[in-house]
Amino acid sequence: MNWIYFVESVTSVGPMDSKRILELTEMTKNVTAGKVFVTAFPDFKTYKRFSEILAWETEVWIAEMPEHMIHLNGDKFLGPR
Repeated sequence: MNWIYFVESVTSVGPMDSKRILELTEMTKNVTAGKVFVTAFPDFKTYKRFSEILAWETEVWIAEMPEHMIHLNGDKFLGPR
């Protein structure tokens, strides 16, 4: 499958919140590739400042920990099974 990655720096554009996801989705409605939405942060402290407004099903990349990504899973947690 083909993928298109949207990577936005929180310090210049802002976070991948639900409003931004809708804007990008509308702009690319005719694109058949899968879409991956990433917000890039300089450090964990900045990530924590924006963490509550990030959209579910997006990715987080933090420059001070470049080898890791955080996936904001939108599945509802139902507790231990």
